[in-house]
Amino acid sequence: MDAPAPVTPSFALSSDGTVEGYASLFGAVDASRDMVMPGAFAHTLRARGRHRIPMLFQHDPAEPIGIWLELKEDWRGLYARGRLIPDVQRGREVMALLRQGAIDGLSIGFRTVKGRIDPKTRIRRLDQVDLWEISIVTFPLLAGARVHAVKERRPSRPLSAVRTRAEREWRRATGASGTLVFAHRGGRG
Repeated sequence: MDAPAPVTPSFALSSDGTVEGYASLFGAVDASRDMVMPGAFAHTLRARGRHRIPMLFQHDPAEPIGIWLELKEDWRGLYARGRLIPDVQRGREVMALLRQGAIDGLSIGFRTVKGRIDPKTRIRRLDQVDLWEISIVTFPLLAGARVHAVKERRPSRPLSAVRTRAEREWRRATGASGTLVFAHRGGRG
């Protein structure tokens, strides 16, 4: 499975379990040396629409946890806004984990339709992908692929100072693009 998208996490949580973030960032190289290019999702989004792209937990097809309300490409990447389903036990669990900051990653599952590997950098540029699913995950392959809002009735809860400091130190130690990754990937199609 490939990795996702956006911004530094900031949490809020609405009673309906709405989450949003970037599932993929254009021009960013993930831990598998893939770079999604602008327009890569356009065909899938036109052909399938948001209703046929499942929201899963940890890329597990047996773990649907919500629905996507909006999927769109913008200048930054693939923006995703959806709602966790509280009637599903795993949906409630994921909502609790997001609220507490225990998880916040987004990751895409896809098949490569059109891509090319740069012979010098060995980075695979993905020009078109068949998007299968978007998951909320513990370890996204793309460092910036994060849920950046979980709406709830209670006031938003900031990340702990310890976590913020640890993330800053990790970025400084590994460089801006360094990430520790444990993730499942699909084939190189």
